Amino acid sequence: MSFDRIAPWYDWAERCTAGPLLQRARVTWLDDLADRRHVLSAGEGHGRFAAALRQKYPDTALTCLEQSRGMAAVADRRLARAGTTTCWIHDDATRWVPTPASYDAIATHFFLDCFDPATLSDVIARLADAATDDAVWLVTDFALPPAGPRRWRAAVMHAVMYRCFRWATDLRTDRLTPPDDDLRARGFVLRHRREYSWGLVRADVWQRATVRAIGSCKHTSGI
Repeated sequence: MSFDRIAPWYDWAERCTAGPLLQRARVTWLDDLADRRHVLSAGEGHGRFAAALRQKYPDTALTCLEQSRGMAAVADRRLARAGTTTCWIHDDATRWVPTPASYDAIATHFFLDCFDPATLSDVIARLADAATDDAVWLVTDFALPPAGPRRWRAAVMHAVMYRCFRWATDLRTDRLTPPDDDLRARGFVLRHRREYSWGLVRADVWQRATVRAIGSCKHTSGI
């Protein structure tokens, strides 16, 4: 799987197909990182989340894990225009071996939907190993509503998206696998959830429950 081929026109494609929706979802819970000091963004891609984070929290240490050097180059140009930089790890998330408990926040935006069930479990396990006992995990991704017209609409859009990305990037899955069960298995509890575009896009905040008491989930809908 490689996003190098689509890196030069990924920004254009996102604007044309989704407008500001995906970026709005990426930054939905940015305020939840206010007290975080070491953030890992896995599958950062074209750098729109990284730029927003660095602008809001310039003193927060940000590390971006990204296999595609083409996407990282696009992100570096975006960060340079904003007058900032970040630390890059150019590695495959399915092989990366992190330093345990080295990040108090993880972010995965439109990244976990790239994996089949077995690979997704492995990737989440690796990222969870990098997280501290009270880590926050922001997860923004496509979703499949439970029933009715919203589900039918999302299913059609998923089929089109996966077919396009399989052709363009050699993506090795053709359907969405929700990460919720794997996150819970690694000690994370859902704190906040906001849905956009009739449930097509979902922005979550998960947090490890081993240290801090976690209250009930706040579930809201956006536009």
